[in-house]
Amino acid sequence: MVSDKIIFLQETARKNRELVIKSLANAGSGHLGGSLGLADIFTVLYFDVLNHDPQNPKMKNRDKLVLSAGHVAPILYSSLAMSGYFPIEELMTLRKINSRLQGHPSLTSGVPGLETSSGSLGQGLSISVGMALADKIDDIERNIYCVCGDGELQEGQIWEAAMSVSHHQLNNITLIVDRNNVQIDGKTSDVMELNPLRERFNAFGWNVLECDGNNIEDLLFVFQNRNQSKPNVILAHTVMGKGVPEIEGDYTWHGKVPNKEECKKFLRQLLQK
Repeated sequence: MVSDKIIFLQETARKNRELVIKSLANAGSGHLGGSLGLADIFTVLYFDVLNHDPQNPKMKNRDKLVLSAGHVAPILYSSLAMSGYFPIEELMTLRKINSRLQGHPSLTSGVPGLETSSGSLGQGLSISVGMALADKIDDIERNIYCVCGDGELQEGQIWEAAMSVSHHQLNNITLIVDRNNVQIDGKTSDVMELNPLRERFNAFGWNVLECDGNNIEDLLFVFQNRNQSKPNVILAHTVMGKGVPEIEGDYTWHGKVPNKEECKKFLRQLLQK
């Protein structure tokens, strides 16, 4: 029997997708595919995993989330809004002039709940290393979560950071890889092969977990079964565009948004799930 908790998270993820579609259609530009694919992960993070308080965004011992793949900001913004950091209505200002909700997250915009600016791919894990190492030095107990795309793993900086994590024994870091197998130019296997990914992270001293990143129960299980003495990486197998059948797995929707008619159609399909 599916628990009330699972049902709540599944419905919240669906609502997250709805808000992403609406906000991007209203903006007229942005990144839809990856944002939809990450909806389940962000829902589980903000509504189950993270120690955070929307009423006190700077809470001392809060967990921190670093979004390395800054272009999927729409799913971060919708998760923050649904959590109560700012009004949901503000999502409709996405990418507008003078809006706090810029195309890539910016600390200077004043969005509550943001921990870092991002956009240049491959840098998020290095930022997370700095945060985690600082917490170790200051004896602050919390978790640092970093979400990156699999295309980012083609950046050398990622592997320098991965080596630093192991060297400094930063067991307070959890890296979540959005393993959807596509990037802006096509399949990751065509652009630059990443496999054997599990073995590579193992070789760098990480505990590796894998799951269906679009399955709430799978996600809850891996987050609950992390190794507490080692850095953890979750290879979350997702589908770009998840929830809208006609764009699922289509890399051309990396940086596209629906027009008004597509928006209506996509929302209908989402409600039929």
